[in-house]
Amino acid sequence: MARILVVEDDPIIRQTVEYALRRAGFETLTSEDGNEALELARREKPNLVLLDLMLPGMDGYRLATLLRETDQEVAIIMVTALDSERDKVRGLDSGADDYITKPFSMDELLARVRANLRRVRERQVVSNSQVIEIGDLRIEPGELRVFVAEHEAHLRLKEFQLLVALASNPGALMSRQRLAREVWGYDFLPSSRTIDVHIRRLRQSIEEPSAYIYIHTVHGMGYRFEAVAKAGVVTRD
Repeated sequence: MARILVVEDDPIIRQTVEYALRRAGFETLTSEDGNEALELARREKPNLVLLDLMLPGMDGYRLATLLRETDQEVAIIMVTALDSERDKVRGLDSGADDYITKPFSMDELLARVRANLRRVRERQVVSNSQVIEIGDLRIEPGELRVFVAEHEAHLRLKEFQLLVALASNPGALMSRQRLAREVWGYDFLPSSRTIDVHIRRLRQSIEEPSAYIYIHTVHGMGYRFEAVAKAGVVTRD
């Protein structure tokens, strides 16, 4: 049974979400304070955290950042009334895998929860143990490790899943819908910002220290993965 930590200071929302999760068969933990939630998460090791942003003690941004320092695999869904693009991007940069804005339906919330848990539990994108080597990149899916120019790069789980999904199909156009399905487990396309932020972070991790550009945007369609040497850089093939 998956264990979910609900971090929400509004008692009505917290109790309503907890009730819906329990009815759906999940084990739940709750907290209304950011500091308490961090201690609870580190002690109880939930599979997923539903995280409000505006909290007493410590806000959700800081909490997500601290959670990610010790746990790269827990799924984090931010649940917030802040719906500006800047707030969403900041939340994803802090370590969230996904976000949902208030008000929301319980059906939508449960769908997001199940999709994120499915990706953590099954790791469908990284289940293939075959090593992928392209350019100066070496990806070891079975070990959840990636090396750029022989130096290990440290990626979050979603970033790693995204990299494997792209690198497993070199040269092919990967639409946003396909990436949403393979990495997030959604049959629908979440906000493009979710994918964009993870792509940006992935590019920083694997391209900045590399002699190659790997992820190429196909505007209005998706992305293509291909090792292209950076201008003026001599590579060894």
